[in-house]
Amino acid sequence: MVTLLIILLIIFCIAMGFFVLIQNPKGGGLATGGSGSNMFGVQRTGDVLEKGTWVLLTLIVVASLAITTVGKSGNGSTGTGSKIDEQINKAATPSVLGGGAPATTTPAATTTPAATPKTGDSTKK
Repeated sequence: MVTLLIILLIIFCIAMGFFVLIQNPKGGGLATGGSGSNMFGVQRTGDVLEKGTWVLLTLIVVASLAITTVGKSGNGSTGTGSKIDEQINKAATPSVLGGGAPATTTPAATTTPAATPKTGDSTKK
């Protein structure tokens, strides 16, 4: 479910980018040079693209909220680390109930330590 919502969100974002890039500049903001250069532009196309931009913006917000809600409730197919947490817990503590015997390790330092030099050795002059 989360994967589907993320795919839809990506599609909405790409479509919104195209809608914004296709629109004619309105002549406001930093593009104004003191003259009304785009006063008699194509109005119908601008209205459709502007409404489409608002619709896509609404869809992006709804999809983002849905992803957050599904992700927090844990109902999504890709949970937020539950499988990873299981693997970490399984590796950290050996499972006796899992059907297998717990792993036993033999310490490597069970052999006798190397001979230590005597403190009373007076071979140095």
